[in-house]
Amino acid sequence: MKIAIINGPNLNLLGEREPGIYGSDSFESFLEKLKQRYPDVSFQYYQSNVEGELVNALQQYAREVDGIILNPAAYTHTSVAIGDCIAAIKVPVIEVHISNVHAREEFRKLSHVSAKAVGTICGLGLDGYRLAVEYFLNKS
Repeated sequence: MKIAIINGPNLNLLGEREPGIYGSDSFESFLEKLKQRYPDVSFQYYQSNVEGELVNALQQYAREVDGIILNPAAYTHTSVAIGDCIAAIKVPVIEVHISNVHAREEFRKLSHVSAKAVGTICGLGLDGYRLAVEYFLNKS
């Protein structure tokens, strides 16, 4: 199975950025643990702070993988383009958020992604990514 993980803006700062909300592990170290836990899964990883680059990555990986785990970060609440892209591609996408966006600022409760995604996991820290992998493995 091939799974792409695509992270949006500021997630390159995991481990440094607001550890009370996002934890103290970098995503790269977490990804290594994920690869060890699931040796039969081929993971592709992409992170960008630029909206159009995320759209391009979604379109590209849609042709190459069996599922996409997407944390659009702040673009969740603002990007119609990312939502439209998810609706246009055929591969299933799971939306993941490290924090519980529903327990934060009011503007974070709007998602342009959720209605287009297969499902949404939020508030479970980095473990949300693992749960998304489990979903894809159980659906195959």
